[in-house]
Amino acid sequence: MIKLLPLAGDVAPALRGLGWDWALEDACQNYVAREAVQLSEAEADELLQAADTLYQMMVQSIPDPIPDSLLQQLAIPALLWPAVRHSWNDDRHWHLYGRFDLAQTPDGPKLLEFNADTATSLPETAVVQWASLMATGQAEEDRQANGLFEGLQNQLAEWLQRNDDLEPTLLLVHLPGSAEDATNCAVIAEAAREAGFTDVHICPVDDMQVSVVGEERGVWAEVAAGQWHRFGFLFKLVPWEILAEEEPALTTDLTQLLQSRDVIIANPAYTLLFQSKAILAWLWLCFPHHPLLLEASMQELTGHFVRKPLLGREGQNVTEVAEGRAGQQIAGEFAHQPQVSQRYAQLPQDGQGRFYQAGVFWAGTGCAIGYRRAAGFITNLSEFVPHVLGA
Repeated sequence: MIKLLPLAGDVAPALRGLGWDWALEDACQNYVAREAVQLSEAEADELLQAADTLYQMMVQSIPDPIPDSLLQQLAIPALLWPAVRHSWNDDRHWHLYGRFDLAQTPDGPKLLEFNADTATSLPETAVVQWASLMATGQAEEDRQANGLFEGLQNQLAEWLQRNDDLEPTLLLVHLPGSAEDATNCAVIAEAAREAGFTDVHICPVDDMQVSVVGEERGVWAEVAAGQWHRFGFLFKLVPWEILAEEEPALTTDLTQLLQSRDVIIANPAYTLLFQSKAILAWLWLCFPHHPLLLEASMQELTGHFVRKPLLGREGQNVTEVAEGRAGQQIAGEFAHQPQVSQRYAQLPQDGQGRFYQAGVFWAGTGCAIGYRRAAGFITNLSEFVPHVLGA
C-alpha cells in the first residue's frame, strides 16, 4: 500500500527562489500532486540500484557486431541502421540520460520499459518535486532521492570532454508547439551551461537548418534576428524513429554529419536498441527469470499479460489481456506496429485505489525517483507525484 504525505504550500515562491521561473508554466505545475509518496531509504536504494543493474544488462545483451536480425526484431527503421552502428561503436557518442519505468511488486522492482531516447518529466522530477518539499519547509538534503540535475550536468560534462575537438556549442531542438518539450529542453540547457557549454540555444526542430555541402556544412540555428550560429553539439527531444519516418532526407543528412564528426548528437542513435520494447523480450531470452524482469515474448503469452507496440509512445495502443480476452486499452496511432507481450504486473495502490508507477532516471547511474499515478493505465497525462524519504 502506498503511503502519502500531504504537501501544503505554494511551489511558485520556492521555484522563484531557485531561479527557475521558467518552470512555473502551466504544463509543469498543474498536474504535480500536492502530496508525496513516502519511501524508506532502503526502498529508494533498491529502485536506484535496479536502474543501474538493468542498464548494465541492456549493454551486455547487445552482440558485437550488431546483426541485421536484431535490428529487424527491434523494428529499427533501416534508414537508421548506419547511425545506430556508428554511434554504438564510437564511445564519443554518449548516452546522456533515460528513464526506467518500474513496477514495485512484493517480489521487488520489475522493469516495465526504458524510455532511453527522449524521456520527459525532467522539470517535474529535477525541480518541481524538490520545490514541493521546499514549500513545506522539508527540503533537507536527505529528504529526496533526487540527483537528476547533477547527473545531467556530469553527463554533459563527460560528453563535452569526450568531444573536445568540437566547438562547445549546443543546440537543443524539440517538436514544434510543445511547451512541455521546450521546458524539458530548458532543464538540459541549464545543466549544459553549468557543464561548460559556452553557447546554448533552444528552438523547434523546424527552425534548425542542416547542410552537408561546402562552407555551410553543419547544423545551424538563428539565435537572434539575422544572426546564425553553427553548433558542434545537438540534443534532439525528437524521437529518432519519427525523424526517420517524417524527415528521411534530414535523417540521412544528420547521419552523414555525425559520421564525419561535423556534429555529435544526443541521445545517440543506439539508444533505439533500448527504446524499442522488443528489448523486453530480448532481455528475457538473455537473462531468463532475472528478478528485475517480467516474462516477455514476441509471441502471445498465456494468462494475464500486456501487449505493447514496439515503438509506441505515451501509453498509446497498450492493451491488457486476461485469459484470452482484451480488457483495458488505450487508443492511439501505433496499432499497426509489431507488438511485444509482457507479463502483467500489479502496480501498488493508495487508499483511493489509484495505481503508482515509479520513474527512475538514469544519468550515468540511477539518480532520481518520481511517480506517476492514475486510476487505470499510466500515461504521459497521469498525475506526477513527488516523493519524500524517511517513511
